[in-house]
Amino acid sequence: MSPELHSEQAVAANPLNGDLLLRPVRGGNTYEETVERLLQTIRLGLALPGAQFPPERELAAMLEVSRDTVRLAISALVDAGYLFVKRGRYGGTFVAENLPSQPLRMGRDGELTHNVEFTHDELEDALILREILECGAAEFAAVRSLTSVEREQLWAVLKETSLSTAENYRMLDSRLHLLIAELTGSPSLLSQVASSRMRINELLDGIPLLAPNISHSNEQHEAIVLAILTGDSEKARAAMADHVSGSAALLRGFLG
Repeated sequence: MSPELHSEQAVAANPLNGDLLLRPVRGGNTYEETVERLLQTIRLGLALPGAQFPPERELAAMLEVSRDTVRLAISALVDAGYLFVKRGRYGGTFVAENLPSQPLRMGRDGELTHNVEFTHDELEDALILREILECGAAEFAAVRSLTSVEREQLWAVLKETSLSTAENYRMLDSRLHLLIAELTGSPSLLSQVASSRMRINELLDGIPLLAPNISHSNEQHEAIVLAILTGDSEKARAAMADHVSGSAALLRGFLG
Protein backbone atom coordinates (compact mmCIF):
# COMPACT_ATOMS: atom_id res chain seq x y z
CA MET A 1 0.00 0.00 0.00
CA SER A 2 1.32 3.42 -0.84
CA PRO A 3 2.21 5.54 2.19
CA GLU A 4 -0.23 8.21 1.01
CA LEU A 5 -3.14 5.78 1.39
CA HIS A 6 -1.82 4.51 4.71
CA SER A 7 -3.48 6.84 7.21
CA GLU A 8 -4.34 5.68 10.74
CA GLN A 9 -8.01 5.57 9.77
CA ALA A 10 -7.24 3.49 6.71
CA VAL A 11 -5.10 1.05 8.70
CA ALA A 12 -7.81 0.53 11.28
CA ALA A 13 -10.61 -0.09 8.83
CA ASN A 14 -8.99 -1.06 5.57
CA PRO A 15 -6.89 -4.25 5.34
CA LEU A 16 -7.14 -4.24 1.55
CA ASN A 17 -4.52 -2.82 -0.75
CA GLY A 18 -5.29 0.85 -1.34
CA ASP A 19 -3.68 0.58 -4.77
CA LEU A 20 -5.88 -2.36 -5.76
CA LEU A 21 -7.67 -0.58 -8.61
CA LEU A 22 -4.86 1.83 -9.52
CA ARG A 23 -3.55 -0.39 -12.30
CA PRO A 24 -2.54 0.55 -15.85
CA VAL A 25 -5.31 1.98 -18.02
CA ARG A 26 -5.64 -0.14 -21.15
CA GLY A 27 -8.50 1.44 -23.08
CA GLY A 28 -8.45 4.27 -25.58
CA ASN A 29 -10.34 6.74 -23.39
CA THR A 30 -7.59 7.43 -20.88
CA TYR A 31 -9.25 10.43 -19.20
CA GLU A 32 -12.56 8.63 -18.66
CA GLU A 33 -10.86 5.47 -17.39
CA THR A 34 -8.62 7.45 -15.06
CA VAL A 35 -11.66 9.16 -13.53
CA GLU A 36 -13.32 5.76 -13.21
CA ARG A 37 -10.32 4.17 -11.43
CA LEU A 38 -10.00 7.02 -8.94
CA LEU A 39 -13.74 7.10 -8.32
CA GLN A 40 -13.91 3.33 -7.81
CA THR A 41 -11.05 3.50 -5.32
CA ILE A 42 -13.02 6.06 -3.31
CA ARG A 43 -16.58 4.78 -3.61
CA LEU A 44 -15.71 1.14 -3.06
CA GLY A 45 -13.91 1.94 0.18
CA LEU A 46 -10.28 1.36 -0.80
CA ALA A 47 -9.35 4.96 0.05
CA LEU A 48 -11.30 6.19 3.04
CA PRO A 49 -12.32 9.80 3.78
CA GLY A 50 -9.25 11.80 4.72
CA ALA A 51 -6.79 9.41 3.03
CA GLN A 52 -4.16 10.95 0.77
CA PHE A 53 -3.67 9.81 -2.81
CA PRO A 54 -0.19 9.35 -4.26
CA PRO A 55 1.34 12.40 -6.01
CA GLU A 56 0.33 13.08 -9.60
CA ARG A 57 3.64 11.76 -10.95
CA GLU A 58 3.22 8.46 -9.07
CA LEU A 59 -0.43 8.10 -10.06
CA ALA A 60 0.48 8.70 -13.70
CA ALA A 61 3.10 5.96 -13.51
CA MET A 62 0.71 3.53 -11.78
CA LEU A 63 -2.04 4.11 -14.34
CA GLU A 64 0.39 4.54 -17.26
CA VAL A 65 -1.21 7.80 -18.38
CA SER A 66 0.12 11.33 -18.67
CA ARG A 67 0.30 13.71 -15.70
CA ASP A 68 -2.04 16.04 -17.58
CA THR A 69 -4.64 13.26 -17.68
CA VAL A 70 -4.25 12.63 -13.95
CA ARG A 71 -4.50 16.36 -13.24
CA LEU A 72 -7.70 16.68 -15.27
CA ALA A 73 -9.24 13.62 -13.58
CA ILE A 74 -8.40 14.96 -10.12
CA SER A 75 -9.87 18.36 -11.03
CA ALA A 76 -13.12 16.73 -12.16
CA LEU A 77 -13.43 14.75 -8.92
CA VAL A 78 -12.63 17.85 -6.85
CA ASP A 79 -15.48 19.66 -8.61
CA ALA A 80 -17.76 16.66 -7.98
CA GLY A 81 -16.96 16.69 -4.24
CA TYR A 82 -14.95 13.47 -3.94
CA LEU A 83 -11.46 14.95 -3.57
CA PHE A 84 -9.87 18.12 -2.26
CA VAL A 85 -6.39 19.51 -2.79
CA LYS A 86 -4.16 21.06 -0.12
CA ARG A 87 -1.28 23.32 -1.05
CA GLY A 88 2.01 23.72 0.76
CA ARG A 89 4.53 21.49 2.48
CA TYR A 90 1.96 19.00 3.74
CA GLY A 91 -0.28 19.34 0.71
CA GLY A 92 -1.56 16.80 -1.75
CA THR A 93 -4.78 15.24 -2.98
CA PHE A 94 -7.11 13.88 -0.30
CA VAL A 95 -10.42 12.04 -0.21
CA ALA A 96 -13.22 14.34 0.95
CA GLU A 97 -14.37 13.83 4.53
CA ASN A 98 -18.05 13.97 3.51
CA LEU A 99 -18.58 12.14 0.25
CA PRO A 100 -21.57 12.83 -2.02
CA SER A 101 -24.31 10.26 -1.58
CA GLN A 102 -25.69 10.51 -5.13
CA PRO A 103 -24.50 8.34 -8.01
CA LEU A 104 -22.04 9.93 -10.41
CA ARG A 105 -21.93 9.42 -14.15
CA MET A 106 -19.84 10.81 -16.97
CA GLY A 107 -21.64 12.19 -20.00
CA ARG A 108 -20.47 11.92 -23.59
CA ASP A 109 -18.87 15.32 -23.30
CA GLY A 110 -16.75 14.14 -20.34
CA GLU A 111 -18.76 16.15 -17.81
CA LEU A 112 -19.69 14.50 -14.51
CA THR A 113 -23.29 14.59 -13.31
CA HIS A 114 -25.19 13.39 -10.25
CA ASN A 115 -28.47 13.14 -12.15
CA VAL A 116 -28.68 9.38 -12.72
CA GLU A 117 -31.78 7.33 -13.44
CA PHE A 118 -31.94 3.63 -14.28
CA THR A 119 -34.36 2.06 -16.73
CA HIS A 120 -35.76 -1.43 -16.27
CA ASP A 121 -33.41 -2.75 -18.95
CA GLU A 122 -30.38 -1.16 -17.23
CA LEU A 123 -31.43 -2.74 -13.95
CA GLU A 124 -31.66 -6.19 -15.52
CA ASP A 125 -28.36 -5.72 -17.32
CA ALA A 126 -26.58 -4.83 -14.07
CA LEU A 127 -28.08 -7.78 -12.18
CA ILE A 128 -27.28 -10.35 -14.87
CA LEU A 129 -23.70 -9.13 -15.21
CA ARG A 130 -23.21 -9.18 -11.46
CA GLU A 131 -24.41 -12.75 -11.15
CA ILE A 132 -22.11 -13.97 -13.91
CA LEU A 133 -19.05 -12.12 -12.60
CA GLU A 134 -19.39 -12.71 -8.88
CA CYS A 135 -20.49 -16.33 -8.98
CA GLY A 136 -17.54 -17.06 -11.24
CA ALA A 137 -15.22 -15.13 -8.93
CA ALA A 138 -16.30 -17.14 -5.88
CA GLU A 139 -15.88 -20.40 -7.75
CA PHE A 140 -12.37 -19.59 -9.01
CA ALA A 141 -11.23 -18.15 -5.67
CA ALA A 142 -12.12 -21.51 -4.11
CA VAL A 143 -10.12 -23.37 -6.77
CA ARG A 144 -6.91 -21.44 -6.10
CA SER A 145 -4.45 -22.47 -3.43
CA LEU A 146 -4.55 -19.43 -1.18
CA THR A 147 -1.61 -18.32 0.92
CA SER A 148 -1.92 -18.05 4.69
CA VAL A 149 -1.87 -14.26 4.34
CA GLU A 150 -4.71 -14.32 1.79
CA ARG A 151 -6.76 -16.66 3.98
CA GLU A 152 -6.30 -14.48 7.05
CA GLN A 153 -7.14 -11.37 5.04
CA LEU A 154 -10.34 -12.89 3.70
CA TRP A 155 -11.47 -13.93 7.17
CA ALA A 156 -10.57 -10.52 8.64
CA VAL A 157 -12.57 -8.65 5.99
CA LEU A 158 -15.52 -10.98 6.52
CA LYS A 159 -15.49 -10.32 10.27
CA GLU A 160 -15.11 -6.59 9.82
CA THR A 161 -18.09 -6.56 7.47
CA SER A 162 -20.22 -8.54 9.92
CA LEU A 163 -19.43 -6.04 12.70
CA SER A 164 -20.07 -2.97 10.55
CA THR A 165 -22.63 -0.32 11.27
CA ALA A 166 -25.43 0.20 8.78
CA GLU A 167 -23.78 3.46 7.71
CA ASN A 168 -20.61 1.71 6.51
CA TYR A 169 -22.10 -1.62 5.53
CA ARG A 170 -22.30 -1.22 1.77
CA MET A 171 -18.74 0.04 1.54
CA LEU A 172 -17.43 -2.91 3.57
CA ASP A 173 -19.64 -5.32 1.66
CA SER A 174 -18.09 -4.04 -1.58
CA ARG A 175 -14.58 -4.52 -0.22
CA LEU A 176 -15.33 -8.14 0.66
CA HIS A 177 -16.59 -8.84 -2.85
CA LEU A 178 -13.59 -7.08 -4.38
CA LEU A 179 -11.22 -9.17 -2.29
CA ILE A 180 -12.91 -12.37 -3.49
CA ALA A 181 -12.39 -11.17 -7.07
CA GLU A 182 -8.75 -10.34 -6.36
CA LEU A 183 -8.19 -13.84 -4.95
CA THR A 184 -8.95 -15.34 -8.35
CA GLY A 185 -5.62 -13.97 -9.55
CA SER A 186 -7.23 -12.18 -12.51
CA PRO A 187 -6.73 -8.38 -12.63
CA SER A 188 -9.18 -8.18 -15.54
CA LEU A 189 -11.90 -9.88 -13.50
CA LEU A 190 -11.19 -7.57 -10.58
CA SER A 191 -11.65 -4.55 -12.84
CA GLN A 192 -14.95 -5.87 -14.18
CA VAL A 193 -16.25 -6.68 -10.69
CA ALA A 194 -15.31 -3.17 -9.52
CA SER A 195 -17.29 -1.60 -12.38
CA SER A 196 -20.21 -3.89 -11.67
CA ARG A 197 -20.16 -3.09 -7.95
CA MET A 198 -20.30 0.63 -8.72
CA ARG A 199 -23.51 0.13 -10.68
CA ILE A 200 -24.99 -2.20 -8.06
CA ASN A 201 -24.22 0.22 -5.25
CA GLU A 202 -25.89 3.04 -7.16
CA LEU A 203 -28.99 0.87 -7.39
CA LEU A 204 -28.79 -0.17 -3.73
CA ASP A 205 -28.60 3.49 -2.69
CA GLY A 206 -32.16 3.79 -4.00
CA ILE A 207 -33.65 1.27 -1.54
CA PRO A 208 -33.68 1.06 2.28
CA LEU A 209 -31.03 -0.92 4.15
CA LEU A 210 -32.90 -2.96 6.76
CA ALA A 211 -31.44 -4.80 9.75
CA PRO A 212 -32.90 -8.20 8.74
CA ASN A 213 -31.30 -7.83 5.30
CA ILE A 214 -27.91 -7.09 6.87
CA SER A 215 -28.17 -10.11 9.15
CA HIS A 216 -29.12 -12.41 6.28
CA SER A 217 -26.36 -10.96 4.09
CA ASN A 218 -23.79 -11.62 6.81
CA GLU A 219 -24.88 -15.26 7.04
CA GLN A 220 -24.53 -15.61 3.27
CA HIS A 221 -21.12 -13.94 3.31
CA GLU A 222 -19.90 -16.44 5.88
CA ALA A 223 -21.14 -19.36 3.78
CA ILE A 224 -19.30 -17.97 0.73
CA VAL A 225 -16.05 -17.41 2.61
CA LEU A 226 -16.11 -20.80 4.33
CA ALA A 227 -16.65 -22.51 0.97
CA ILE A 228 -13.68 -20.60 -0.51
CA LEU A 229 -11.43 -21.38 2.45
CA THR A 230 -12.30 -25.09 2.31
CA GLY A 231 -11.74 -25.21 -1.46
CA ASP A 232 -15.33 -26.20 -2.30
CA SER A 233 -15.83 -24.41 -5.60
CA GLU A 234 -19.35 -25.73 -6.24
CA LYS A 235 -20.54 -24.66 -2.81
CA ALA A 236 -18.81 -21.27 -3.20
CA ARG A 237 -20.59 -20.65 -6.49
CA ALA A 238 -23.95 -21.77 -5.09
CA ALA A 239 -23.57 -19.64 -1.95
CA MET A 240 -22.70 -16.58 -4.03
CA ALA A 241 -25.64 -17.27 -6.35
CA ASP A 242 -27.95 -17.38 -3.33
CA HIS A 243 -26.47 -14.12 -2.07
CA VAL A 244 -26.75 -12.13 -5.31
CA SER A 245 -30.25 -13.46 -6.03
CA GLY A 246 -31.44 -12.10 -2.69
CA SER A 247 -30.29 -8.55 -3.38
CA ALA A 248 -31.54 -8.85 -6.97
CA ALA A 249 -35.01 -9.71 -5.67
CA LEU A 250 -34.98 -6.63 -3.42
CA LEU A 251 -33.83 -4.37 -6.25
CA ARG A 252 -36.45 -5.71 -8.64
CA GLY A 253 -39.11 -5.31 -5.97
CA PHE A 254 -38.22 -1.70 -5.17
CA LEU A 255 -36.97 -0.45 -8.53
CA GLY A 256 -38.21 -2.89 -11.19
